[in-house]
Amino acid sequence: MNEQQRPGFEADPTAVHPVARVAFGVAGTALIVVGVVLLVLPGPGMLLLLAGMVLVARAVPAFARFVEPVRAKAMQGVEASVASGWRIAGSVLAGLGLIAAGVVAAAVPSLPLAGWATGTSLVLSGLILLGLLAWSHRRVHGRR
Repeated sequence: MNEQQRPGFEADPTAVHPVARVAFGVAGTALIVVGVVLLVLPGPGMLLLLAGMVLVARAVPAFARFVEPVRAKAMQGVEASVASGWRIAGSVLAGLGLIAAGVVAAAVPSLPLAGWATGTSLVLSGLILLGLLAWSHRRVHGRR
């Protein structure tokens, strides 16, 4: 690829400080691991996988060739998640359910595996779900 055809996520290795390259690589690898785990567990696995791959591509430019297929698959998932009102409603209810479960887990420590750590992680998961849903809706349906 010449300079005009290079995607924006691919960095010139001489323009990125070596410490930044290591930071991008470590953060990207962590996001890739979490994204792979969330491919089989409930969560935005493909989007986290994409974010991790973009960061690793900033650290290792040769890795950039693997980003576009994952980007295409992630954007298909984004479009499918907001394709109908029922899917949006189900996702909103799931997010609100996670937040409510988190509040209950934090407020009732006598429940099994309950406590502030469980409650906080559930609330955070619900907020992330709602945030990604809003982002997906804006991306697919545009700002109105």
